[in-house]
Amino acid sequence: MKKFSGASKVELTNEQDFKDMFPECEVGAMPPFGNLYGMEVFVAETLAEDEEIAFNAGSHTELIKLAYKDFERLVKPKVIKFSDKA
Repeated sequence: MKKFSGASKVELTNEQDFKDMFPECEVGAMPPFGNLYGMEVFVAETLAEDEEIAFNAGSHTELIKLAYKDFERLVKPKVIKFSDKA
């Protein structure tokens, strides 16, 4: 991930640590639209192969289902290889 993000250090963090970046969302239900919050968005290449994606809509009770091509057009994520297929 470091080589894709240009960061010198990459680590997992707790959702509480970045909840203020998504003020209108419930913790743990942030949608994958980091571009709306000034953040780069990375997506696994295996997800980019799917026709549709589903994700929380800012709450734990609402879900959005979207054609991946529409998500890609709106967000312009960087597609990277996170892991090998099993």
